[in-house]
Amino acid sequence: MATSAPGGTITLAPDLTLSRMGYGAMQLAGPGVFGPPKDRDRALAVLREAVELGITHIDTSDYYGPYVVNELIREALHPYPADLRIVTKVGARRDGTGSWLPAQEPHQLKAQVHDNLRRLGVDALDAVNLRLGAVESDGDESIAERFGALAELQQEGLVRHLGLSGVSVAQLTEAQAIAPVVTVQNLYNLANRKDDDLVERCAADNIAYAPFFPLGGFSQLQHDALDSVAARLDASSQQVALAWLLQHSPAIVLIPGTSSVDHLRENVAAAELTLPADAIAELDAIGK
Repeated sequence: MATSAPGGTITLAPDLTLSRMGYGAMQLAGPGVFGPPKDRDRALAVLREAVELGITHIDTSDYYGPYVVNELIREALHPYPADLRIVTKVGARRDGTGSWLPAQEPHQLKAQVHDNLRRLGVDALDAVNLRLGAVESDGDESIAERFGALAELQQEGLVRHLGLSGVSVAQLTEAQAIAPVVTVQNLYNLANRKDDDLVERCAADNIAYAPFFPLGGFSQLQHDALDSVAARLDASSQQVALAWLLQHSPAIVLIPGTSSVDHLRENVAAAELTLPADAIAELDAIGK
């Protein structure tokens, strides 16, 4: 087992330290994040390898599958290592066709927390993100009722820490007036830098910022400068894009997903890749 966390760690609370290179478990479900994996043993092996590599931050949700991914995590890793922190999300549900539907009424959010507790086999969730539904959130719609429902569960001891996904600066401010926020998950990568101000805000407030689609999402990042830097450093373009994020801000944590042990190892190796100043300048220009 690795003796150090890949990418180092970030401490957000006395009981919440995450490896900055984490693992996003979404892709362990079947196609479209729906149904069981094609190879259950392979999925279990990926989770166990993540822990072996020193990852202490796994991102999941009960609506991945639905339920499938949390059940895999429990089968692979329970009883959980003392330093492992599982961050989950609520705010959506799946129908019989696999469609993603909002589920954000307070009673729905509370039911989802209880579902996560039961399927992960824990008495309290390390951290729960409220998923607001938008990939890119510029809105000022109030989230007080929804976030307040989760804060109530925190006060009951069922949730230790709270976060947000798909959030605007205004919504983060509103949430912080209700309860401490320890994580933010928003769209951000080398080419999409609309959240630069929010990344800085998270660094100032000691909030972990986890970019989703760190490699571009459904359309992989492609740029001549990225390929050029990767060639010079004898690394893959994907590794360079992940390394850039880790070096861009101390608040950034990564949760790239994969259903392959080899791909997992490749992602984790990106945490050891140090980008020289000239490469960073070249990459910085991509998002401008």
